[in-house]
Amino acid sequence: MKANAHLLNDDIPTLLKQITIPASTGMFFNTMYNVVDTFYAGLISTQAISALSLSFMIFFTIVGLGYGFSSAITALIGNASGKSKRFLASLYAHKGIFFMQLVAIVLTLIGFLMSPYLFMLLGASGAYMDMALDYINIILAGTIFFMTNFALNAILVSRGDTKSYRNTLIFGFFANLVLNPLFIYGFLFIPAMGIKGIALSTVLIQLINALYLLKKVMETKLVHFEKINYFFPHKKIYKEMISQGIPSSMNMLIMSIGSLILMYFVSLYGVKAVAGYGIGFRVEQIMLLPALGLSSAVLSIVSNNYGAKKYNRVQETVNKALKYGFIIATFGIVFLYIFGKTIVSQFDSDLEVISYGYDYLVVEVLIFYAYVILFICVSTLQGIKKPKMILYIALYRQIIAKYAIAYVLVIWLALEYIYLWMGVLVMIYSAAIFAYFYTMNLLNKYKLPIK
Repeated sequence: MKANAHLLNDDIPTLLKQITIPASTGMFFNTMYNVVDTFYAGLISTQAISALSLSFMIFFTIVGLGYGFSSAITALIGNASGKSKRFLASLYAHKGIFFMQLVAIVLTLIGFLMSPYLFMLLGASGAYMDMALDYINIILAGTIFFMTNFALNAILVSRGDTKSYRNTLIFGFFANLVLNPLFIYGFLFIPAMGIKGIALSTVLIQLINALYLLKKVMETKLVHFEKINYFFPHKKIYKEMISQGIPSSMNMLIMSIGSLILMYFVSLYGVKAVAGYGIGFRVEQIMLLPALGLSSAVLSIVSNNYGAKKYNRVQETVNKALKYGFIIATFGIVFLYIFGKTIVSQFDSDLEVISYGYDYLVVEVLIFYAYVILFICVSTLQGIKKPKMILYIALYRQIIAKYAIAYVLVIWLALEYIYLWMGVLVMIYSAAIFAYFYTMNLLNKYKLPIK
């Protein structure tokens, strides 16, 4: 039986649960990992939280580009596997790993050059600037481990395996609990490193996880070291990866730029607003994790079934995923309305910071349904190898509309902080509605009805 046979034949609801639950669990621990970083930064100072929030935007660029290109690798391997072209799938896997490492080197160099200017643009200076650079420079040095992990996980997801990456994220969370205080405060021969210790812990964990994921990938037999030239660059395959990956990667990069735009307007309300937003943003991500896990499942199932021309299963996957996503979103909204302020207050005792964090949450949770639609539509477009519209939707919601709305509300009308998020809500829903109808029309156009 083919390794991907279950993706082509098993019951869709069962598959969605089997792939989503491990992916969501892993993402939960990954977000809790970030929460731990925020918690320890808070023990250093409120300024350290703000520095972490500034650095997170560049960190998100690295993660975003990694996620975008890894989604392309998953889609290409999935489509090849669905067509029973195992050798082609193996080539995508080998060359995808090396491709991502080349991307990492480019990102590292650009990051070292650009981060001081970006932080300066966002108002950082003095000790605040030094803290942000101390953190991000170590993260940038470890970018190659992040990208290698994304490539390895892309191969596993194409086979429907989200458990292996889940295991690395669970390990990472518990390792971070130990390594953060160890590196921040020092112990025996380990010097106290402050915020640098938070970054060093992250890079070390990524290195360990890369070794584990490589072992799991080699067990699939898609990757081996018998012929090293399989890893070497190949013009046609790289062209496919770039063509398939650029829209999704640019989507994530544009999201990062959008975050920088948002951070600029938030910074106009002061350092405490930045700290509150940083805390609120990370808390919000916890509730979005199941929906993100669901999008991973959609990409895996859709890419394989589209390659196998089982178009009825493509449409069924999208419909079921939207249904489950809305159920998940409803739970998240209720939970954060009840416990949001209590959770935010665990990260900073400053009442003003707590207020900013909660004001962000009470509006942002209402956008959960729109996020579900966007996540699933993006994964579907990636899976059927029609990702171009992803880029245009991202440009609209992350840059054009976001800047226009923020400028009008914050600078022109000079409204209070909470109105900024109300404007963001309207903008994201408009993008989600368009994405839904575009995706559904495309599925119909390519004759993918339920049978």
